[in-house]
Amino acid sequence: MKAISFTLTYPRYFLGFTLGRYIPNILWNGLSCTSLKDIDDPKLPGEDWVLISTRYGGICGTDMSVVNLRSSTYYEPFGSFPFTIGHENVGQINKVGSQVDSWTIGDRVVAEPLLWCEPRGFTHYCRYCAAGEINRCERYTQGNLHPGLVIGACRDTGGSWSGVFSAHKSQLYRIPEDVSDENALMVEPFAVGLHAALLSTPSDDETVLIIGAGTIGLCQLAALRALGSKATIFVLARYEFQAEAARKLGASRVIMADRMGDYYTELGELTGAEVHKPFIGKRIVIGGVDRTFECVGSDHAVDDAIRLTRAGGEVVVVGLPGMAKGVDWTAIFLHELTVKGSYVYHHNEVHAGEKWRTFDLAIDIMARGVADLSWLITHRFELEQYSQAFMMQRHKGRHELIKGVFEF
Repeated sequence: MKAISFTLTYPRYFLGFTLGRYIPNILWNGLSCTSLKDIDDPKLPGEDWVLISTRYGGICGTDMSVVNLRSSTYYEPFGSFPFTIGHENVGQINKVGSQVDSWTIGDRVVAEPLLWCEPRGFTHYCRYCAAGEINRCERYTQGNLHPGLVIGACRDTGGSWSGVFSAHKSQLYRIPEDVSDENALMVEPFAVGLHAALLSTPSDDETVLIIGAGTIGLCQLAALRALGSKATIFVLARYEFQAEAARKLGASRVIMADRMGDYYTELGELTGAEVHKPFIGKRIVIGGVDRTFECVGSDHAVDDAIRLTRAGGEVVVVGLPGMAKGVDWTAIFLHELTVKGSYVYHHNEVHAGEKWRTFDLAIDIMARGVADLSWLITHRFELEQYSQAFMMQRHKGRHELIKGVFEF
């Protein structure tokens, strides 16, 4: 079976890390850590697992950070090598273990990728999983599996960048007939936005800034609107095709980013803030938005989020920040900001007086027709076109790419 595999060794890592910025395809042509390989057909990790034939495997920015060797080394102990990349997924069950109830071959499913206590074989959960907060699990390196935060970063499970991968029965979500495969693939990134929106819910009279109009930023916007938020939501976008998508999803105003920082002036005018230019360095805002969702993860975006949020406001880091450099933390102190991290999703979301698993909430919203995110999938690739897919990911603006997927 063909699969896009990641193998970590010191020579491969340092070759890719050193030359990848100059010769990008060295990162995935077999000389560095990522390559297309023939691997053995996957086996069930246990009798309470299933095998899933992949329909779509999403190409996520987090996965591309792995390919491009830009992920923080903080994650290294939480992976096991070699692994098949890919955590966004939709497919059909093609094999069930003897201890799997309520699921049959042919069922169309999405697998929640987190490898928390139950997939790892624990019947007595850690304190966080016991509370439903599986994104905070303390056992990502323990139990019946090799280390791995998610399907797609564990050598035992495979990943969705291949024709078949495995999932534990506790990770499975049935897809209703009226939810398309495309929407089903978007359940995972939509759940990321829903979790952040429920973790930090704006009131209707607030001003909100979403930094980034890629997949996560647009899903953050869609989540806020799907949950009923009437807040004034500004979206900071780099490209006009992203701006069009943000307007379609309910942005109150789209602000175009530019390297000259004129978006500081525009946001200042929209919020009544003062914008100051120090002798050297970036602009400083006195005032700004009430709440910011940072959905890029770059150093520049994190720094902007802190600068553009008013005193006493809140910054939610939804993007993957890694080892941020060049971030001036002064505003956190000077303006008494609250900064929160929002990591994926869990099983204890509170919405409309009920408790939800985030994936269940995402699927319910889609099934009721409140949100349609299928059109965010703009590019489809066969697995053998992986080099083209990766190069297009590096030049999204040129190709007007929002979400790319591998199609099987």
